[in-house]
Amino acid sequence: MKIIMNTYPVAFQCPGGGEIQLLKSKEALEQLGHEVILFNQWETNLEDCDVIHHFSVQGGSSNFCNYVKHSTKKPLVISPILWIGQDTSDYPMHEINYLLSIADAICPNSNTEIEKFLDVFEAPIDKYHVTYNGIDDIFHKRVNAQLFREHFNIHEPFVLCVGNIEIRKNQHRLVKAAEQAGIKLVLIGHIRDQNYFDSSGINESNNTAYLGALEHHSPLLRSAYSACKVFALPTLLETPGLAALEATASNCKILITQEGCTKEYFEDSAIYCNPYDINSISNGLKKVQNLTSVINISDKYSWLNCGRQLEIIYQSTLS
Repeated sequence: MKIIMNTYPVAFQCPGGGEIQLLKSKEALEQLGHEVILFNQWETNLEDCDVIHHFSVQGGSSNFCNYVKHSTKKPLVISPILWIGQDTSDYPMHEINYLLSIADAICPNSNTEIEKFLDVFEAPIDKYHVTYNGIDDIFHKRVNAQLFREHFNIHEPFVLCVGNIEIRKNQHRLVKAAEQAGIKLVLIGHIRDQNYFDSSGINESNNTAYLGALEHHSPLLRSAYSACKVFALPTLLETPGLAALEATASNCKILITQEGCTKEYFEDSAIYCNPYDINSISNGLKKVQNLTSVINISDKYSWLNCGRQLEIIYQSTLS
């Protein structure tokens, strides 16, 4: 098959988990023998493919998806990369509902998301097909902790959080919770929201080290996973948190948010916290440090399996 992939216009200005999902799905499908083209508005002919796959329902998606649906004869597959919470006023619900209604197949990352979507959107259940996220094979190749420790001169025990600095990632509560728990916090990630970074207390905390962003394939990132005492992702929601999945490949002890589809992925292998409650995060940091054994779920999730799932979905839209 020949597949065209696209996402909303500014997605790669500050890439995160959704953009990694797109690129890793592309790599997996290419491994399986398919041709995958990243949409380029100056060059790509949308008629020259079998299937068109759009990632995300962020603003800027409607024009593209509407054109695919009404001006081409190609199946449209959409991966929403979205968690609908109790307060739906945070989302352009009418626009998202329209996008899902014109899709030939919808690919959320969990069954939990499907249940949420069915409550608020009109698309029928037979359009939904779960594609579980994977762990990049490179994270199964451990890197010695000393590389990270010596490079950044961090030798004491620490909590690691990897993610873009923004409201959803909830670093300002994590900063306070780590101080309360008495353990150093190390933050790695792009600053997606400068105002949030400036008001988060990251720079004011003597207990927190912000190291900036590291490339996804950087040995320093894998070494950080090896070096940390706990990996923490107490975000306002996750679907399910690629960095946390990657951390499991290094046998990290995981503290993660209870919001989103995390329990479907991590089951009994993580400690869960209420991301709105600093005490819950702080207590979780203490509790997870005392775990005597860690259940490694990393072998359950691979991008190649995700590619195989997409392969079946594409075939179903063509038939």
